[in-house]
Amino acid sequence: MNKGWSDDELARRVAADLPPWSVVNLGIGLPVLVANHIPADKTVFFHSENGIIGLGAAPEPGRADPDVVNAAKKHATLIPGAAIVHHADSFALIRGGRLDYSILGGLQVAPNGDIANWKVPGQKGGGGVGGAMDLAVGARNVLVMMRHQDKAGASKLVTSCTFPLTAVNTVTRVYTELGVFECAGDAFIVRDCAPGIGRDELAQRTDAALRFP
Repeated sequence: MNKGWSDDELARRVAADLPPWSVVNLGIGLPVLVANHIPADKTVFFHSENGIIGLGAAPEPGRADPDVVNAAKKHATLIPGAAIVHHADSFALIRGGRLDYSILGGLQVAPNGDIANWKVPGQKGGGGVGGAMDLAVGARNVLVMMRHQDKAGASKLVTSCTFPLTAVNTVTRVYTELGVFECAGDAFIVRDCAPGIGRDELAQRTDAALRFP
C-alpha cells in the first residue's frame, strides 16, 4: 500500500475544499495542479497574476494555445466566461482583498501562520519575494501546498520560521503529501491524515507541535 498522497491526489484533496464560485489564485509549483481536479459540475474562478481570471486545466497534448500561459509560464486553458486583464488590474484584484483563497507553495510554515516561501538562506541566485507577499496578505484565506519535508529530510512545518519571511500570521491551512494541517497559534491541528500515515509517523516527521482532534 502506498503511503501518502501523490501530487495529483494532493491536488484533488485541495480542490475538494474549495467552495463553488470562489476566486482562487494558484501559485507556482504544486498549486497549479489544483486546476486539473475541479469536477465538471463545480465552477471555481482560478486567478493567475499574469492577468487571467478563469484559468482552466492544463491543455490536452497537442492542443496548447501558445498565447495562454499561467504564472508559471506553463500552457493553460480558459473556462467559459474567462477574462484577460492588464497586469496592474490583476494585482489590484489581489491587493483589493477580492481573492477568496490564495494557494501558495512553501519552504517553511509555522503554526502561528507565518510563511517563508521565496529564499533559502545562503542560496546563490534567485530573485526577490515577488508577488507572493501580495498574495499572502491580500487573500481572505491562505492555503499552502508543499512537500512535508525538504530534500535533506528536514520538516517544513516548523515551530518558527528561520528562512526570510514572506508574510506573518496569514496562513490558514497547510496541505502536504502526509496530511492537512490547520494553523492554530501554538500548534498545527491535524485535520486529515493521508492514507497509510499514522499519528506516530506524522509526529516523527514534523518539527512543530501537532494536535489531533
